[in-house]
Amino acid sequence: MGNGMIRFFLVLLLFLSSAEYIFSLYEDQVGLMDWHQRYVGKVKHAVFHTQKTGRKRVAVSTEENVVALLDLRHGEIIWRHVLGANDAVDAVDIALGKYVITLSSEGSILRAWSLPDGQMVWGSFLQGSNLSKSLLSLPVNLKANKGNVILVFSKGCLHAVSSIDGEVLWEKDLSAESIEVQQIIRPLGSDMIYAVGFVGSSQFDAYQINAKNGELVKHKSADFPDGFYGDLLLVSSDILVSLDATRTSLVTIDFQKGEIIFKKTHVSDIVDESFGTAVLLPSELSGMFAVRFNTLLVFIKVTIEGKLEVVDKITNAAAVSDALSFSEGQQAFALVEHVDRKILLTMKLVHDWNSDLLKESIAMDLQRGMVQKVFINTYIRTDRSQGFRALIVMEDHSLLLLQQGEIVWSREEGLASVIDVTTSELPVEKKGILVVKVEQSLFEWLKGHVLKLKGTLMLAGPEDIAAIQGMRLKSSEKSKMTRDHNGFWKLLIVLTKAGKLYALHTGDGRVVWSLLLPSLRESGSCKRPTGLSVYQWQVPHHHAMDENPSVLVVGRCRPNWDAPVALSFVDTYTGKELKSMGLIHSCAQVIPLPFTDSTEQRLHLLIDAEKHAHLYPRTSEAIGILQHEFSNIYWYSVEADNGIIRGHVLTSNCIGMVDEYCFTSRELWSIVFPSESEKIIATATRKLNEVVHTQAKAIADQDVMYKYISKNLLFVATSAPKASGEFGMAQPEESCLVVYLIDTVTGRILHRMTHHGSQGPVHAVLSENWVVYHYFNLRAHRYEMSVMEIYDQSWVDNKDVWKLVVGKHNLTSPISLYSRPAVVTKSQSYFFTHSVKAIAVTSTAKGITSKQLLIGTIGDQVLALDKRYLDPRRSLDPTQAEKEEGIIPLTDSLPIIPQSYVTHALNVEGLRGIVTLPAKLESTTLVFAYGVDIFFTRIAPSRTYDSLTEDFSYALLLLTIVALIAAIFVTWIMSERKELQEKWT
Repeated sequence: MGNGMIRFFLVLLLFLSSAEYIFSLYEDQVGLMDWHQRYVGKVKHAVFHTQKTGRKRVAVSTEENVVALLDLRHGEIIWRHVLGANDAVDAVDIALGKYVITLSSEGSILRAWSLPDGQMVWGSFLQGSNLSKSLLSLPVNLKANKGNVILVFSKGCLHAVSSIDGEVLWEKDLSAESIEVQQIIRPLGSDMIYAVGFVGSSQFDAYQINAKNGELVKHKSADFPDGFYGDLLLVSSDILVSLDATRTSLVTIDFQKGEIIFKKTHVSDIVDESFGTAVLLPSELSGMFAVRFNTLLVFIKVTIEGKLEVVDKITNAAAVSDALSFSEGQQAFALVEHVDRKILLTMKLVHDWNSDLLKESIAMDLQRGMVQKVFINTYIRTDRSQGFRALIVMEDHSLLLLQQGEIVWSREEGLASVIDVTTSELPVEKKGILVVKVEQSLFEWLKGHVLKLKGTLMLAGPEDIAAIQGMRLKSSEKSKMTRDHNGFWKLLIVLTKAGKLYALHTGDGRVVWSLLLPSLRESGSCKRPTGLSVYQWQVPHHHAMDENPSVLVVGRCRPNWDAPVALSFVDTYTGKELKSMGLIHSCAQVIPLPFTDSTEQRLHLLIDAEKHAHLYPRTSEAIGILQHEFSNIYWYSVEADNGIIRGHVLTSNCIGMVDEYCFTSRELWSIVFPSESEKIIATATRKLNEVVHTQAKAIADQDVMYKYISKNLLFVATSAPKASGEFGMAQPEESCLVVYLIDTVTGRILHRMTHHGSQGPVHAVLSENWVVYHYFNLRAHRYEMSVMEIYDQSWVDNKDVWKLVVGKHNLTSPISLYSRPAVVTKSQSYFFTHSVKAIAVTSTAKGITSKQLLIGTIGDQVLALDKRYLDPRRSLDPTQAEKEEGIIPLTDSLPIIPQSYVTHALNVEGLRGIVTLPAKLESTTLVFAYGVDIFFTRIAPSRTYDSLTEDFSYALLLLTIVALIAAIFVTWIMSERKELQEKWT
């Protein structure tokens, strides 16, 4: 009996100690450490599908090459498809009430998607020889043998495609005539269609074609000596409008009569020339069109005789919709105006300007900017009256639905175009200001522990699991706006293509604040900013309680390199712009320096197109710091198009300029790659803030090897010009990939390696003393990943311990990059089964934790690969000492472990970049991936060896201790009883 009781307690203890490991529930941990946000991007086209019964939806295409169907009730994504970087959507429409039709790839691909579920029904590849404008037209009730006809003009050909199966019914090649078709017109009820457009810049052509068989019925042509500018607008079934070449006259074109008739109206007859240059708005309005003159919008009516009459002039107009047909053949359109902090939405009848169908004023956040596009739809109200809804696209790329004077829903689609990311620490919690509520009733406390115990013993039902998850989400304090002791909660400062900054909380991904930068926006002084980037400007440490951190945003005001830039300084806690500097010098490169002033502002050098260096902040203290380190400041520039890498150094103040913060530079060295054999396709360098724990690396059966650690190391990949394009452009014998490791201070090439029969694209990451790069091997028809590690042999003399003891070592001798380094490299290549979109490496606070490579795959997922698999010292039969060191036996391919996907079953659609951030907890790395979607998580490459997990069961630990104490007490009593019995016997 005594032995049975002991065995019972041992089994109980074993079960209790392993219960948590067995109950590895992942479903109740969803959202604890990661979040995922889905977007579609800036909407270009929108088509409503609102039948009397069923779900109300809108089909959209975006600048991020996404086709999606959105629910009009809540704005949720019903389905979407990301077509890829080279498959831009040209047009979208709905056919037969059940297919979403898309034309993409410059008119090459026509697809039909099932409206309910987004499955592709058919796809057609449209042939053609010439590049041309792409047009999609779905004429009403134009039928053929196979359902309705879809008309497409692309690549110089007019195609008629069946809407049932995508079969090309006929095609008319117009490439020989060199016509650039601008409109495809079908008069109501006719089987004839007109293809009209320009030949050259001054000839107008009109082709009348039988829509049933594609036969050419009539061709008319006429010359217009003044020439044409821009596109043609269809005002009615037989009248077109365009601008002349000088944009000083409006031209109406009547093409359906016996001959083509041109009529000119000078712009000065409509508005004063001081209002600016005329621009035709692409909105389709029956019998009317709109012309923009800077801030003035003029609506012009075209009479039956072809005369132009000004209907109205509006100064605050932002956008005009296409005309929408509704009851009794009437047509209406939407006009959006900006008035103070509101937008004024007006619905007008096309043929009756003086009557407004609807006029609503909606309060609008100034951080959304101006309205850029508006799409309208009609519905029947509960009182049977006519109602209108408007889908608007804002300057910050956000999408909003307006209905009955309110914003029904909004989507922050600007986050689908993130182009740069940095971070900011949250503020320190101040005592007496932030009060955390900790009081809980005894009942709630007991209920929580009972639920945890049920989960531990696998007795929890679905409702209990949901309650446990809610408790964990609440206890994690993810919404807390102060720093946590592990450093998990930060602010991600992301910059979008629209020139808008967002601060995202890493806890739950919510937008803490957003700022559409006044100095970097289309409606400001900087038109169409490009080359946007964001840098940490001020990172307070000692004065964290008194000063807020800030970031610097740099953007060029035009696409060319010599365009002036605008600078903006933004507080990361409040989201307010502290100051801005607009339209200053050009900026080809921004160099953050490793120096800070007394206010902990980081020094930056902005290199202009003439290689002058401009110092920021512009203070005398910053100049003093720079002059003290003047001789130690070097930088490099890469001219990929010219195949040149140059090294630069500062020399003196700029000559001929009254600017003490401007410095001239001198070229130290240059490397010129022969253009006939090598083209620069990729570069990589180390992170400026990367921490290396130790320079020494213990090698099995050897002494210590020393890593070659240099922040001035540059990885460069070049390929043969023939092999720098797409696959199939060059044969293996014509392809060659060459990689270099270059010291950017001296220009010395430390290592060079050639991969024959290989080509790009190359994705590379450089960390500590190693670089990993991904490319394609044409000979093996497989992707490869190679690794190079570089070691410093100049430390070999320091390996002798006795020299260290007696002081005969040179550990304190100065190190100069001008002394030729004695380096040795080790390399190895492996096959990899995936194409790669992005690659990054984990980073931790002290650099102690093992490294993992984070690989963005072609499937838009992030794979974590242990760096040990990319060790150049791997061999087929490692020795026992190498096995103890952790060397993995050599295989020709790198393993893909399904459990190693950081994104789990989620896809980060359109993945473009991966950013890693160190947490305060050494074991943990924060990971942010962005594309059309954004995703955040935290990972532990060496597991959480320095902390207990969040789901650690303290109740189970207490129960285990109680059971142990009970077991000890029972066995002690049994032992005493047995000993007493033995004494009596």
